[in-house]
Amino acid sequence: MQEPLVTIVTPSYNQGCFIRATIESVLSQDYPHVEYIIMDGGSTDETASVVKDYASRLTFISEKDRGQSHAINKGFRMAQGSILAWLNSDDLYLPGCIRSAVDCFQRNAAAGAVYGEGYLIDYSGNTSCRFPHTEAFNLWKLVFLSDYILQQSVYFRKEVLEDLGYLDEDLHYTMDWDILIRIGMKYHIEYVPEFMGCLREYPESKSSSGGAVRIREIQQMLQRHTGLRISPGYVLYGLDTYHQLWCEQIDQALAPMLKPLSRGLKSAVRLFAGLIIRHTINESQGLYPDGWAGRSLNYMLPSGRGRVVIEGFLPDCLGRQRLYVKGDGQSVGGWDVPAGDFQIKVPVNGGMTGEPLRLKIEAAQWFVPERFRVRGDHRRLAYRLKSIRWEHPPYAVGTSPETPSGPRAAR
Repeated sequence: MQEPLVTIVTPSYNQGCFIRATIESVLSQDYPHVEYIIMDGGSTDETASVVKDYASRLTFISEKDRGQSHAINKGFRMAQGSILAWLNSDDLYLPGCIRSAVDCFQRNAAAGAVYGEGYLIDYSGNTSCRFPHTEAFNLWKLVFLSDYILQQSVYFRKEVLEDLGYLDEDLHYTMDWDILIRIGMKYHIEYVPEFMGCLREYPESKSSSGGAVRIREIQQMLQRHTGLRISPGYVLYGLDTYHQLWCEQIDQALAPMLKPLSRGLKSAVRLFAGLIIRHTINESQGLYPDGWAGRSLNYMLPSGRGRVVIEGFLPDCLGRQRLYVKGDGQSVGGWDVPAGDFQIKVPVNGGMTGEPLRLKIEAAQWFVPERFRVRGDHRRLAYRLKSIRWEHPPYAVGTSPETPSGPRAAR
C-alpha cells in the first residue's frame, strides 16, 4: 500500500522565540512523506531569519491574514496531502506521531479524524504533565460539555474537510473544537493511545489570555451545535473563567483596607464555582470517568448501520435492572438486564441519515455506594457501561450509500 502524503500547516505571527523548536519537531519525524507549510502573518521579529535555515525543506509564506483560522485554511487549501494537520508555532510534535496517525488511518478506513495523548509544556519547553483531559472518543461530551481532545495530536482526512468545510474563520479560540464537533457528527473519530504532541502554556498564550471574549465565543459556538443558550460546556468554561475575574474585581473593590472581607468573599466565590463545575462535569451526561452510569445517561453516535449495541455490567446488589431507551426523543423500548455482563440490541430504522443519533437511557433502579459516610461516594449508580456502538462497522470514508428517508427510532 502506498503511503499517503501528510501536510502540516503552521500558522505563525511573531513567534520567533519558539518557531525553531516547532519546525524541528516536524522535520525530525521518521515518516518520509511530509509537506510542511508555514503561513506567517507578516511577522516583524526573527521568524523569517529562523525559517530561512530550513528553506529547502518547507514552504514559507509571509503575508497579512485575517487571523489564525484564515491562515490555517489558506495552508489547507494549498496542501497536496490527503491527510492534514496544523501545529501552532509555539507547540511541538513528539517523535513518531505522524507515522502513528497514518497507521491509524490505514487501519480505520472509516475514520474522518484521529487524535492521541499529549503533554503540557511551559514557556521553556519543560514538560509539566500529561494533558489531563484526553479520553476515548465520546461524541455527546464533545458536543455538549468539553473539548477534551488535544489539538496538537489531531489529524484529518482532507476529503472530510472538503465535505464539511474548513475552519470557521469567524472563530478565534474554538475553531479546533468546532471542526471536531462537525466531523464527529458525521464521521468516526478514532482515539490513538499514544503520546503525539505538546501544548505550550504560558500567560501570554491565546487560550490563557482570552478571558470573557473567549467565553462568549464558546457560548455562541456551542449554542449553534446544541440549540442550548446555556449548555453544560458554557457553564463549565464560563464559571472557570468568570470566577477568577470576579475574584480580581473583589480585590480591586475591597483591598487593601478590607482584606479579611475580600478573602472571605473570594473563598465563597471559589467554593460556589467549584461546586457547580464539579456537578456539571459529573452529572450532565450521567457517565462517570470510572465507567459507571447514573440513572439517566445521555449519549450520541454518528450515523451508522444496524442496531445500536449497548454493553455493560450490572452489580449483584441490584439483582436485575430495566433500561428504557429513547432515540432522537422517541421511545424505542425497555429491556430487562440480569446481574453480570449484559448486552442489548436496540432497533433503530436506518441510522444512515448523515445526522448523529441522540440516545437517552433511563434506569429503573440504582444504588449509592457509601450513602452514610460524610466523605463517601454518594453517586446514584445504575450499571457500569462498557460501550455503545453500532452493530455493523461504519463505511469507509467516501463510500457511504445514499441515505434513506423516514424516522430513525422505532419499537
